[in-house]
This record gives sequence, structure tokens and C-alpha cells, in this order.
Amino acid sequence: MADMEETLMLGVEGLRKTILHGGTGDMPRFITGAKVTFHFRTQLVNEERTVIDDSKVTGTPMEVVVGNMFKLEIWETLLCSMRIDEVAEFWCDTIHTGLYPLVSKSMRRIAEGKDPVDWHIHTCGMANMFAYHTLGYDDLDELMKEPKPLYFILELIEVQQPSEYNRETWALNDVERLKAVPVLHGQGNKLYKLGRYQEATQKYKEAVVCIKNIQTKEKAWEVPWLKLEKMGNTLTLNYCQCLLRMEEYYEVIEHTSDIINQHPGNEGKAFYLRAKAHMEVWNEEEARQDYTRVLDLDPGMKKQVKKELGVLSMRMEEKNLLDKAKYKGMF
Repeated sequence: MADMEETLMLGVEGLRKTILHGGTGDMPRFITGAKVTFHFRTQLVNEERTVIDDSKVTGTPMEVVVGNMFKLEIWETLLCSMRIDEVAEFWCDTIHTGLYPLVSKSMRRIAEGKDPVDWHIHTCGMANMFAYHTLGYDDLDELMKEPKPLYFILELIEVQQPSEYNRETWALNDVERLKAVPVLHGQGNKLYKLGRYQEATQKYKEAVVCIKNIQTKEKAWEVPWLKLEKMGNTLTLNYCQCLLRMEEYYEVIEHTSDIINQHPGNEGKAFYLRAKAHMEVWNEEEARQDYTRVLDLDPGMKKQVKKELGVLSMRMEEKNLLDKAKYKGMF
């Protein structure tokens, strides 16, 4: 077991390591694609050593895949200095902790059973944060405003080589992710045709998550980013088609509006799906406006739109008759 004094770590500045409990066996092989499972506790560097996060409290250990561009790159460096069952405390200066609040937010959302990706918000995490000025957790907002040094206490549980575990989509690298997108897209389309809408949404969603992951490494609004955005929008609209069948009309309006607001002028299908959703929730005016936009963008849809507007008029008449009858009964 290494001695208990602080050792400067791996020649990286702004880091100090103290081993609290020695590990066992040889150094594990931390090769690209290895999955590392560990518990972590994050504390402020103050007298109280205020705990920010503790994976043992939520009960679920954390997993990262080596070489997979985990948002908090420094964790990979720290873990690669450890043996199995070792517990070590790392003091990390602010140069390494700036992104911690964003990572913490994702981990907390997963622990709360929410979708960590917030994937329908089309901007990446950083841009979102500046737009809303809040991560939804007061302590993380504080840290975001003013990054501080942090203590990470890590306990290494397991290191699995790439061949030893089933790699889910999130564990893929970007090349593999890009290859996964058309496969997931195709699976989603097949399930949609079979009327298995719930399962289809999962495939589309997974593909969108792959794209969003790759997109974070590209410069916004440049050609590679825009290509990915276009792919993402196509998948999101397929997802919306499933939601229409599942009668989740307000969610359709939310997703399609996101796309329309981000990319005005070239999203005929988004207007069409939003019009259909508006029609289902009796927003007559909005539905008519969206159908008009569909025709502006794609005159070839004239026949289809005419039919939809006929259905809309008929449904509004039925609703008005029903409303009249209802009110008649009341008075």
C-alpha cells in the first residue's frame, strides 16, 4: 500500500492524490473501450467539506468508458492511477472542475429517473445554461457562476475490458455512433410500420442521442454540425409521427416548434406534423396557419392539405354542435 502522504499525481498540474485505502492486485489495463465502474463523493474544499454529490447515497455506482470523451476528462486520469478496491482522495484545482456542475446535473437527473439528455432541447448543454442561467439545482448554479477546487473521493470497483461487457450505445465511440444511427433509424421505421409506436420511439430517441453526442464535438452552425442537425431533425420528426399515433399531441407541438424556431424556412414536414397536432387539440387558427406554411414550402402538398383542411372544418363544426348541446343542457 502506498503511503498516506499527498503525492503529486501523474505529472498533471493542479492535482494531488492521497490514498485512503490501498487497492489489490496489479494495475488494471485501462485500454480504450474499457468500462470502469466506481463510486465517487464530491466535496467542496472548505472547513465543513460540504458534500455535493455521493453515489453511495443514490446507491448506483458510476460508469465511464475509457477514451469515450466523458465530459469530465480529469476523472479518466484519476481512475487510471488506481487499483481495484482502492479508495483515494483527489484534490483538483479549478482548471479541472469547471464542467463539473454540468456533469453533476446529468448524473442527478439519471438518479431521479429523468431523461439525462433533455434531448428535445436542441442546443447543447453549455448554450442552454447561458440561455436559462440555471441548471435547476442551486448548489450547482453557485459552482457554475464561480468554479472552485473540489475533492473527489473515488473507490474503484471494477475494470471490464471491451470484450467482457455488452456495449450499449452510450459506450460507443463517435465512428461507431455514426454507424449506429442509420441502423437505429431503419429499426424505428420497421417498428413504426408494424404499429409498434412505443418501441419505435425508443429507437429514434437512441439515434438522436448518438447524434447529439457527436454534435457536441463539432462547431455549431458549421457544415459537419449542420449535417448532423439535419439528421437529428429527420429522426425527431419520425419520433413525432409516432407521438401523433400515441396521441401525445402537446409533445409533438413542443418538438416541432423547437425545429421550426431553430431552422425557419426549411421544415415543411415539421409544420405539417404540428398542424395535425394542433388540429387534434382544437387549435383551429394555429392549424390553419401551419397548413398555409406547408403549402408555401411545398406546393406539391396541395391535395393532401386540402383534404386535411376539409377534415379540420368538419371537426370544428362537430365540436361547435357538441359545445352548443352541452351548454344548452346547462341552462
